[in-house]
Amino acid sequence: MSHIEIKGARENNLKNVSLRIPKKQITVFTGVSGSGKSSIVFDTIAAESQRQLNETFSTFIRNRLPKYGQPDADGIENLSTAVVIGQQRIGGNSRSTVGTITDILSLMRLLYSRIGTPPAGYSNAFSFNDPAGMCPECQGVGRKVVLDVERAFDRSKSLNGGAILLPGFRVGTWYWKTYIHSGLFDNDKPLEDYTEAEWQTLLGGTGPDVMFETQGGTVPQKYEGVVDKFYRLQINRDTEGKSGLDSVMEFVSARRCPLCEGARLNQAALACRVDGRNIAELASMEARHLVDVIAGITVPVAATMVAAILERLRHLISIGLGYLSLDRATSTLSGGESQRIKMVRHLGSSLTDMTYIFDEPTVGLHPRDVTRMNNLLRELRDKGNTVLVVEHDRDVIEIADHVVDVGPHAGAHGGEIVYEGGVAGLHRAGTLTGRHLRHNRPLKAEFREPAGALTVAGATAHNLKDVTVAFPTGVLTVVTGVAGSGKSTLVNKVFLERHPDAVVIDQSAVSRSIRSNPATYTGLMDEVRKLFARAGGVSPALFSFNSKGACPECQGLGIIYTDLAFMDGITSTCEVCQGRRFREEVLRHTLRGRSVLDVLEMTAGEAAEFFTEPKPLRILRAVNEVGLGYLKLGQPLNSLSGGECQRIKLAGELHKTGSVYVMDEPTTGLHMSDVKHLLAIMDSLVDAGNSVIVIEHNLDVVKHADWIIDLGPDGGDRGGTVVFEGTPRQLLDVTGSFTAEYLRRDLSQP
Repeated sequence: MSHIEIKGARENNLKNVSLRIPKKQITVFTGVSGSGKSSIVFDTIAAESQRQLNETFSTFIRNRLPKYGQPDADGIENLSTAVVIGQQRIGGNSRSTVGTITDILSLMRLLYSRIGTPPAGYSNAFSFNDPAGMCPECQGVGRKVVLDVERAFDRSKSLNGGAILLPGFRVGTWYWKTYIHSGLFDNDKPLEDYTEAEWQTLLGGTGPDVMFETQGGTVPQKYEGVVDKFYRLQINRDTEGKSGLDSVMEFVSARRCPLCEGARLNQAALACRVDGRNIAELASMEARHLVDVIAGITVPVAATMVAAILERLRHLISIGLGYLSLDRATSTLSGGESQRIKMVRHLGSSLTDMTYIFDEPTVGLHPRDVTRMNNLLRELRDKGNTVLVVEHDRDVIEIADHVVDVGPHAGAHGGEIVYEGGVAGLHRAGTLTGRHLRHNRPLKAEFREPAGALTVAGATAHNLKDVTVAFPTGVLTVVTGVAGSGKSTLVNKVFLERHPDAVVIDQSAVSRSIRSNPATYTGLMDEVRKLFARAGGVSPALFSFNSKGACPECQGLGIIYTDLAFMDGITSTCEVCQGRRFREEVLRHTLRGRSVLDVLEMTAGEAAEFFTEPKPLRILRAVNEVGLGYLKLGQPLNSLSGGECQRIKLAGELHKTGSVYVMDEPTTGLHMSDVKHLLAIMDSLVDAGNSVIVIEHNLDVVKHADWIIDLGPDGGDRGGTVVFEGTPRQLLDVTGSFTAEYLRRDLSQP
């Protein structure tokens, strides 16, 4: 029982892998992107652990839990309950904050209900998500969304002529008919000719029920003014981050709530204080400052609550997130911040014999904070847990008790265990990881001269302190600084607002659809369909499983899903097309002896050798250049990692010239050997006359830059200033910069 035993794992590209992973130790899985690390850790170990755990619940509960298929393996033994802490952003709506997601705010509410004066009630009286505590003016959101009536109506038109401009109220819609059939208005009279009474009735008045004739008979519909109906349907329900609210943004403006001034709570809750501060004031403080305030509360009855709050706050600080405040919306957190927030929830747990699984926990972390992360991984292990980490960072690999190196390469050329053992042995191994651990990239010898500059002046967004900085053109600029220093605000917000023509390549998902793949995303499939159509003398639409070519039984999905109500649903291969997605007659058409299905089964590398036509070749070369030659052209995009998403976007933009490229941590998900290829791509973009701006912590990228803009000196209110501008060589002589300190330390290593 001392090891997790895997026998004959064949998920994705795994080649009958058998492994013994020590329990109650830190095991780091390394290897190039696409080598099979995630297939072992997430698709085999985590999936089977969570599947078996789910089977302990009733069928009613299981129907409401995520579905996990049984991994393709001969045997998986000695599993313990797995907690997966991935890179997915927490997201959440406007009511989700750092305080609510970590449960720190729940403890704070309890604290105020016990010792706050004057008393305001039970703990729910301090919750902005509970009617007992929320501000009555803004319903606990902290801001009021106000409809701009002048933009919502074209008063020169009549109701029949389309005077109501709001989405959902246009001519012919159900809501429009409410006013047409109400009998209250002359439907052909321009709104500018309405009497004041008619205008007020249209906006917010009441009237008799409106009768609608339907197939089921006459249906009464209550009359409701346009503004009232709009607020009820679009504003007074939580649509934060959803397309519903996006569609009406041109008609509304958001302002801080005049009653609570953004605090979200009602006046009774805000009047209740502990040591002179109300709960909203504490929630707006950065965690590292808040910890001192909470520690100063010495009332005996609050001792237990104070200890629990301090424990969570100190975990937040130790994990490198001391610059966050409890009222920070979770939807504004990065993937790396989201992952570390999730860790805070588990660090306070007293459970042992768990398996904690991390997906690149150093994403978004400055080298200074990787040490803190390592301490947390050790803390979880020392409590008696098994810690599995998929990681490329040298510093995390170094603290491993056990290393599993997967390779030797990616895709069909991976899926094997190329090294298993201690870190010292990996340093001597002949694998890609072993060779790159032994080699430390030197500082760049020569730096390009800027052709000009793109200046940002007086930036004050978030924590930026009146920042003025020049981004040089025609060179590779790397923006550095610890998490929370202001890098993303400066580049992704301020710079892009002032230079909207820049090509942005970030880590957001490129698709969530099983019908989208690298061939469709890059535009390659359009060319493939044309070539097949020309060769067969038929319509290009025939060669799409999303169109005429789709198997009629499964509509081009290749699978049939059977819903078994309270039992787990069954996904089975379509018996008509055998999972091939296309009609049989489509596959009879060939191009140089290959069917369209054969092409989709090719990797980008294989396809580059098959096609001779200029357009497909240009696209495929770009995909191969960004290191994705191992991806099958038909692989669903929703199975790609954040780093792969970023690189496939890069492939689509690769050969533009005279542009400004902005990249957000492009080394995410990249093995040390792949960083070299990424740097070559950046060089080729700059050499072609482009300007490349990269937000990055990876020191190999920092050493390769022509120009560094370092923000800091720390995060949150201790950041937001430019600490340094210049070449990497000049950065070495700077004091007061964490980036300079860790760059010097890196270059001093053999």
